[in-house]
Formats: sequence, structure tokens, C-alpha cells
Amino acid sequence: MSESLTYEPPIVWKWDTENGGAWAKTNRPIAGATHENKLPVGKHPLQLYSLATPNGVKVTIMLEELLALGINEAEYDAFLIRIGNGDQFGSGFVEVNPNSKIPALMDYSTEKPTRVFESGAILLYLAEKFNALIPKDTIMRTECLSWLFWQMGSAPYLGGGFGHFYNYATEKYQYPIDRFTMEVKRQLDVLDQHLAKNEYMCNDEYTIADIAIWPWYGGLVLNRVYEAAEFLDANSYKHVIRWSEEIDSRETVQRGRMVNRVRGELNEQLRERHDATDFIHKTQDKIELSNN
Repeated sequence: MSESLTYEPPIVWKWDTENGGAWAKTNRPIAGATHENKLPVGKHPLQLYSLATPNGVKVTIMLEELLALGINEAEYDAFLIRIGNGDQFGSGFVEVNPNSKIPALMDYSTEKPTRVFESGAILLYLAEKFNALIPKDTIMRTECLSWLFWQMGSAPYLGGGFGHFYNYATEKYQYPIDRFTMEVKRQLDVLDQHLAKNEYMCNDEYTIADIAIWPWYGGLVLNRVYEAAEFLDANSYKHVIRWSEEIDSRETVQRGRMVNRVRGELNEQLRERHDATDFIHKTQDKIELSNN
């Protein structure tokens, strides 16, 4: 370890609101709403409140995949939640997700409106609701769920661990970067060895396991997450690269990545989505052009 400074934890930790970092203004050690804000509701039974982070993209890809399968009941409205502005702490959002994390979904097609939060839970809910993108065979369904929960348990090491210390932390320290880099590379090796023997995460069937894992790990090796592909020697995981590029080429995935997106090329940003034609007429480049 190269740092000479050490930290002695206090007997009782206290919150320092001025501790800096990319998310210092929104991170806090308490739950609940900070302000009143009623969520909008669109015309479809499925209402999504999200942002195009890896966790948010999982759900928009899932919904676009369902629609591509001809499941019209999966039509949805997607409203933008700007987490950097603290929208997730509005009273309406907290009612849908008391954990104040995107994405959050309301299903108004049920006898009593159903709220669903946590991205993995939303994927599973939609797969079971529409009987799609999850294996019907018991053994393969179990395999699919194992990989789904692998992603839910592994990604915090990638995001909150590696991503934070490598990309967001105000100061760079070797110990946490080394610690979480080692774990992320181990996870990539798990995927690479598995995908050497399987086209997708569940043999040759594209499922919610792929949809859950790809935005994080596909985004990582394609250099879209933390711009760390070179640092991690991502090209050495050739089977993960093959899988990532194959999924990236899907039109449904390309559409799903656009929804609730606020960064990148304006023609790839569909900040709100209420209809399939929005991908043609309401991308941010066209909105800004019409406003000028």
C-alpha cells in the first residue's frame, strides 16, 4: 500500500454532508422523501420511472424486447428521474420505491396497482407476467435465476466498489482500486469461462439473465462504463466481448439504451418515451431543433 495516511474510525460515525464526491449532494444516511412531488402518469398500464444507467437500461431493454415479440400489453410510458437532482427523493417516487433508487415500475393493469422496485425484481415480474424471456424448463429456469441473482450480488462490487474508487472518488487510493479491480476481473473471468461454452447465459436461449448482466458487464468491456476497458484489459475476455457485441447489435437493445438517456449524442437520447414512434419523432435532437 503506497499511502502513508491512515484513518482511525470514530467510536460513533457522524454524517459529513460536505465530504465531496460526485454524489455528495444526493447521498445521505437516511431514507424517505425530502420534498413533495407527485409522479406523472401516462396512457399505458405500465409506468416506468427511471434513468439510463445500467440498472435503468435493463428494464427499458426488457420492455422493448417484449414489444418486439408482439406482446402489445408491454407498451409503456417512461418518465425521466434525474438522480443527480434528487428526483428519487420526491414523495411520489418514494411511494413507488421506498429505497429511492431507479428504476421503479407501476403496473395499473392489476386489480390493485402493483409497484415493483429493484431492477432484477422488475425483470422477473415482467418475464412471469408475459411468460417470455425466461426458460420454461425447470432446470434452465433455475439456471437463469441463478445468473440473474449473480448479477444483483456482483454488480455492487463493480459499481459501488470499482466504479466509485476508480472513477468517482475525489482522491485515488491504490488499496481500494486494487481490491475492487481484482474482484471485477475475477467476475469477468467467471463470465468468460461460462460464455466459452454457452452462446448466452442460459445455454443458447436469450433471457432476462442476459438482459440483467449486459448493461453492466457488456457496457464495461465495450468501454461505456467508467471508461476502464483498457485498464481492465477487457479485450482479453474474448468470449465476453463476443457476447457483448452480439447483444449490442440487437435493435431492441439499441432502443432500450436510448430511453431516459440524458448523455451522449442528442439523436440517441429519448428522455421520455410514450409511444414507439417517439424513437423517430421525439429524440432530443429533434426536440431541440423544433424549439429553435
